Amino acid sequence: MSQAPEIKTVGFVDLRDSLAAGWRDFTRAPLYGMGFALVYVLGGWLVFWALTTKGQLWWTLPASAGFPILGPFIAVGFYEMSRRLEAGQRLDWPGIAGVILRERNRQIPSMAAVIVIFFLFWNFLAHMIFALFLGTLSLTNITSSLEVFATPNGLMMLAIGTVLGAAIATLLFGLTVVSLPLLLDREVDFVTAMLTSLGLVTSNPVVMLSWGALVAELLFLAMLPGFLGLFVVLPVLGHATWHLYRRALG
Repeated sequence: MSQAPEIKTVGFVDLRDSLAAGWRDFTRAPLYGMGFALVYVLGGWLVFWALTTKGQLWWTLPASAGFPILGPFIAVGFYEMSRRLEAGQRLDWPGIAGVILRERNRQIPSMAAVIVIFFLFWNFLAHMIFALFLGTLSLTNITSSLEVFATPNGLMMLAIGTVLGAAIATLLFGLTVVSLPLLLDREVDFVTAMLTSLGLVTSNPVVMLSWGALVAELLFLAMLPGFLGLFVVLPVLGHATWHLYRRALG
């Protein structure tokens, strides 16, 4: 294993240039990016179908659990594409898929396990918060009686859940924002990669947290038109993350 790379100072110009580079990579090979994004679009449709058509909330947990497991490997696809385009190498499905498959024997599965732990912990915490504030309304169907959220207990639950959810999401963002491309690019262990990623965020808090907020906002807007916006937003952000990693770590 090699040593952790040097953490550089990044500015808003780096975010802008990384997004521009991400857009260039996407337009150079749109079918590849959209192919990887299809996994998320299909997953979003599955969750929406479970919630609206079947009305079976329990479907959403196993369906959503697939994202933390598959997400790092899908992200590797975007990073590998950008790496090849940067190096002037040819893109081909077997070659990119081969890189993704090889990652299952390296550090990426450990990163996926960390993301799954965060996901399960948040699900447990969310259920606990709901039970504390709205547990006495167990006979109320919250999917058809949304007014319960306007009660004092409902508003308190939403406030506390939002604050805790934001804290967990921020920590996970800090641990993963550049750790995945780092693991693809260099021979480091996943703990070193996470600490390096967190160090980048703590060294550049305003810029990196702005990047996290921008990513969250773009993903939210991309999901509004039936998740179809993810076909463009996900590849662009995936490629941009690779370029931000290259700028941020020496």
